[in-house]
Amino acid sequence: MELQGWRVVAASSLGASHSKTEAPCQDAHAWALTQGDQTIVLVAADGAGSASHSDTGAQLATSEILDSIRSFFDDGKDLSQVTREVANEWLKNAAERISERAKVDDLPVREYACTLLAAIVSSTHTCFFQVGDGAIVIRPRGDDWAYVFWPQHGEYINTTVFITDPAAVENFDFSCQAGFVDEVAAFTDGIEALVLHYATQTVYAPFFDQMFQPVRRIEHGGFSEGMSAKLEAYLSSPVICDRTDDDKTLLLASRLARPPVPTSTVVEESA
Repeated sequence: MELQGWRVVAASSLGASHSKTEAPCQDAHAWALTQGDQTIVLVAADGAGSASHSDTGAQLATSEILDSIRSFFDDGKDLSQVTREVANEWLKNAAERISERAKVDDLPVREYACTLLAAIVSSTHTCFFQVGDGAIVIRPRGDDWAYVFWPQHGEYINTTVFITDPAAVENFDFSCQAGFVDEVAAFTDGIEALVLHYATQTVYAPFFDQMFQPVRRIEHGGFSEGMSAKLEAYLSSPVICDRTDDDKTLLLASRLARPPVPTSTVVEESA
């Protein structure tokens, strides 16, 4: 299997429901390549629709988590050293940053409520943690697509927990282990129903097979602005918006090279 440098494509798109009310997109995302571009970090947050400043909360949460992870690696530490306690401190940092902003704005912290999920993948280890809904989907080497954590929903499908809730932060989902993962996707709940089968709790693999094909074809490692713009347009298209009116965020990262086209196929296509 041929590997290349991490290719990253990411976008957040305003949902039709917020467009009608002229509300801002309440999703946010962030990404980074660290440790000599060998480790990919993907972070996504979804602001609560009932919170007046949840877009700010989502932006602060993703930014703080990314800063905490970068600082961890800048201190010379390795992904294998990330424990639940370490990730818990990162989440507390994000919650504290939101709380400080709420104090400045003289508003209740619940007005900044948002979910948060993060994926960190190196050449030897994977680390994932999550508060709330949305999901992370991975393709372990030699295996099929699989979700890491099933979305955290409450009694009803449209309810979840938020990083501004101390109890939710203490009970977050966490996983860190040795293993090889060559492709990873992270997304907010805006596209959950399109890519996950709720009844069987499985991943709709054809969606990710299709979405990752152009990512593998990107010539250079790192973030692709052009492909990310196309992803945002796709998330805003009727194909998606006719099925969900929520804000949508999707991050895709792959280090798989595009499989070579067999010579016979090239000849047939040229004929």
